[in-house]
Amino acid sequence: MKKSLQIGGAFVGIIVGAGFASGQEIVLYFTSYGFQGIYGALLATVGFAFVGMCIAQLSAKLQTTSHKDMIYHMAGRSLGLVMDCLLSLFLFGVSVIMFAGAGATLHQMFGLPSWLGSICMMILTIVTLLLDVKSIVNIIALATPYLLFIVSMIAVYALTTMDLTFSELAIIAQRAHSNTNSWWVTSLLYMSFNIGVCFSLLTVMCGSVRNKKTAGIGGILGGLLLGLLILLTNLALLAKMNLIVGLDVPMLALANHIHPIIGLLMAISLLGMIYNTAVGMLYSFMVRFFQPHKTSFTVAVVFVGGIGFLLSFIGFTTLVAKLYAAMGYVGLVLVIFVVCTWLREKQFDN
Repeated sequence: MKKSLQIGGAFVGIIVGAGFASGQEIVLYFTSYGFQGIYGALLATVGFAFVGMCIAQLSAKLQTTSHKDMIYHMAGRSLGLVMDCLLSLFLFGVSVIMFAGAGATLHQMFGLPSWLGSICMMILTIVTLLLDVKSIVNIIALATPYLLFIVSMIAVYALTTMDLTFSELAIIAQRAHSNTNSWWVTSLLYMSFNIGVCFSLLTVMCGSVRNKKTAGIGGILGGLLLGLLILLTNLALLAKMNLIVGLDVPMLALANHIHPIIGLLMAISLLGMIYNTAVGMLYSFMVRFFQPHKTSFTVAVVFVGGIGFLLSFIGFTTLVAKLYAAMGYVGLVLVIFVVCTWLREKQFDN
């Protein structure tokens, strides 16, 4: 059970990065749909738990060492190459978003220049990548309980101090963000996008687990924890929608409304989750092309990290809106391959 909890905690820690913990993703994908966003959150929870279990069990069975092993097993040589390239590019893109998210957080909280937060996160990420994979997984898993506690506190405050009714707040949310997709389509795209985010590190992490059942339970627990965080964050943001419209980091604004100390704790939590995702994404990207602990790996990490820092100047909100939307469809293809492969393997096992 300890190993399953570690897998579940790391699963959450990888996904809950700048966009999620800041509230920016939740506003775009759930809160902006009003009451329907709650149904979307429940649908995403089921998807996370089931697909997370599939990936974990397949990785344990194949003893994967990188996402490449799983991709080529599921999609074959030709299509696997395309998926491999897209996923690798995706990993780097999310790393850039994490650097930008660190800059946005420090700017909103302390008024510091955005570039300062971005470069600090870049340096911290590069230093961490020089550790071994077990240390990285342990670091990522530790931050999850802390975030759950902070988000729960903010949600209780928001729900008990509402200024307007949910019906009035839902109208504000829907007017603030125009959505072209149905709530269930957006929910599935959000789930599939985030499966793409965690896929690489999850395959590496669960590939070292010998017991398929242990790995599968970890995937389910991680999915359920993610769903709980989505629901709590969505309710908190909807309850205070009149106060957070247009903000880059809405959850930080809500925390500051409670008390500056809570705001500071939230900022620390947010930076911790940004760090988790930045480390997980950049590590997964680098091990796809370079062997850890080699001189070439160190040089490449510094170079790629520097490029990521420069690209972070595009802006946090812009990056979240553009890249996440595009990669949701790529992730959906990945989810279809995962589920079909799991069902096929399940049939052979029986």
